[in-house]
Amino acid sequence: MGCSFSGLNALYDAVNGGGDVWINDNRFRILRQLGEGGFAFVYLVKDVTASSSSGGPSSSVAAKIKSKHPDHVSEDGTYAVKKVLIQSREQLDLVRDEIRVSSLFKHENLLPLLDHAIIAVKGPQGTWNHEAYLLFPVHLGGTLFDNAVVMQPKKEFYPTLLVLQIFRQVCAGLKHMHSHDPPYAHNDVKPGNVLVTHRKGQPPLAILMDFGSARLARREIRSRSEALQLQEWAAEHCSAPYRAPELWDCPSHADIDERTDVWSLGCTLYAIMYNVSPFEYALGESGGSLQLAVVNAQVKWPPGPDPPYPEALHQFVVWMLQPQPSVRPHIDDVIIHVVKLLSKYSSS
Repeated sequence: MGCSFSGLNALYDAVNGGGDVWINDNRFRILRQLGEGGFAFVYLVKDVTASSSSGGPSSSVAAKIKSKHPDHVSEDGTYAVKKVLIQSREQLDLVRDEIRVSSLFKHENLLPLLDHAIIAVKGPQGTWNHEAYLLFPVHLGGTLFDNAVVMQPKKEFYPTLLVLQIFRQVCAGLKHMHSHDPPYAHNDVKPGNVLVTHRKGQPPLAILMDFGSARLARREIRSRSEALQLQEWAAEHCSAPYRAPELWDCPSHADIDERTDVWSLGCTLYAIMYNVSPFEYALGESGGSLQLAVVNAQVKWPPGPDPPYPEALHQFVVWMLQPQPSVRPHIDDVIIHVVKLLSKYSSS
């Protein structure tokens, strides 16, 4: 993946107060920062040529996006840009992998990568690093995690039907990844990676994002060293409260598959219901261990809405949180079940 000189313009403009970034031949003005984490920053940006004389989307940016992602052309020219500071060859390879994996999938419940540029940047000591600029559609409704932060102190909960409508869409996006040949695992399914856009008169739109941890789902572990390598990788790439037991304590002989994501789905469904993951309670207990709670699948049910969630929803969560991956359901089974529950509670 080559370097773009336009990215140097992005750096120059930002330093000199222009607040503009270039992604290949397209220029965007930074409106505000939306978030940050690690070496990445996310900005709300606007295509500076987004208004033609008729007030519609510009021909340059919009035409390129329309050719590949016609449903994601912004009417007002606003998008999200993720800027990644790359300080090592390993980080560069990870970003390139994220770009490659993102390009494999096209589904309404997966966040599409609209454009990207990786550029070389000269540091103060004369060394060269890289920066990546990734362009995405913008969803200002935030993530499920953002919503939980607001809802939890107020003791607010989604109604059962809404829980299922959101969850079904997360499952649909994940099924698209698991159905790829060969199958891919997302490896970091969690509320913080699910964007939610509330829509008038219809269910919210849920979109699974962040493919930085995605990789081929099926791995054969045949030695202790391979098991330890997997555990080390998972500790770095899979969020602890949503990480499957086999990624915490991997046997020396194991067949890992996409059902690691199904465990994370079970944790995510619980979090949609209760605004917290099912095993974080262990962190607040004296001598408590998150790893032990996960490995033993010790689920506790906190106070919820009034009336409470139906027992069928609790059973659904527990079904996905099988500590033995061989008896854990596949994504197709999960979708069949969520459709049945949606039918039941839509008519009640």
